[in-house]
Amino acid sequence: MSFKSMKKFFAKAILLVVVSSSLCLVSCAKQVKTTALTTYWTKDSAVSKSLVEYVQKVTNPNDKENFIPEKDRIAVFDMDGTLACETFYTYYDTMMFIEFCLNDHPERVSDELKMVARAIKPGYTADENLARNFARAYAGMTKEELYNYAVEFGKKETKSFNNMRYIDNFYLPMVELVKYLYENKFTIYVISGTERTTTRAIVANSPIKDYVTLNHVIGTDFEVKVKGHETESSNMNFKYENGNELVLTGGFIQKNLNANKSIYIEREIGQRPVLAFGNSGSDSSMLNYTIDDRNKYPSLAYMIIADDSEREWGKQDYSKKSEEYKEKGYIPISMKNDFAEIYASGITKAELQYSE
Repeated sequence: MSFKSMKKFFAKAILLVVVSSSLCLVSCAKQVKTTALTTYWTKDSAVSKSLVEYVQKVTNPNDKENFIPEKDRIAVFDMDGTLACETFYTYYDTMMFIEFCLNDHPERVSDELKMVARAIKPGYTADENLARNFARAYAGMTKEELYNYAVEFGKKETKSFNNMRYIDNFYLPMVELVKYLYENKFTIYVISGTERTTTRAIVANSPIKDYVTLNHVIGTDFEVKVKGHETESSNMNFKYENGNELVLTGGFIQKNLNANKSIYIEREIGQRPVLAFGNSGSDSSMLNYTIDDRNKYPSLAYMIIADDSEREWGKQDYSKKSEEYKEKGYIPISMKNDFAEIYASGITKAELQYSE
């Protein structure tokens, strides 16, 4: 090759490198995400800032002390009161039980269960005893039938808000957070006290449906058997055959609250999460399990405080609850001060939260 030819060759090579570098810069610029948690979180929210700082730190491979591999970026969220409203006349699974017993399928439930449904009033306790009644109400339904009923129920409107269907009760700032974590390669789990099939139906039709797969939904478990074998003492006594239906027996297995949340996480995920979000004492075990000293990765736990009485029905005292949570190592989230918006446009608080 002559000297002139070599000059042309290297000139083309240099030009190619420059063009490639420019294309890379353009491509990389397109991949840069907009600033996170700014749409539905208030501008001066210390909570949103702490979350963004944490994510930037643990996703930076150059930060050897704090980096968390993608496979270990696990975030767990309670659903009712954390991702979505759980105040009375908006609490999805409780209102679904009431509607099922008193309006939609009164012919399928006993008079005793109708009395239970009528007796539920604001301030009730969503405990294991009530969950056992829920299980009894849906006895005889296939898992698919319960799922479909939960989806249809979600289309009904709540009386506590104007223009809100039950499926519309997700908090926009928390939806934005779930999306942000998902985009940063976190695996999202919903760990709920609501029955598992119902929770799956809710999640699959909610604003977080693209970020949480149904096998990442963990809820309270009701007993299920193969139809035709409901009275068998053990599932070992029979086998599932082609075309069989899985049916709810009315039996109850376990309420997914308190220590059960940490046990379910260990059983079904098999490792500690690095982020946890809740809103009540029944979530504290899940949060404590996440920030346990034995967690090998940096971890944080957050508690939502329902202190917004203008846009919501919150009545909690932020000052009192936040101090309580801080003492336990949790970061408090104020719905009043941290949430710029709570619900979708057009949804407003009703004049009355509850009426007979």
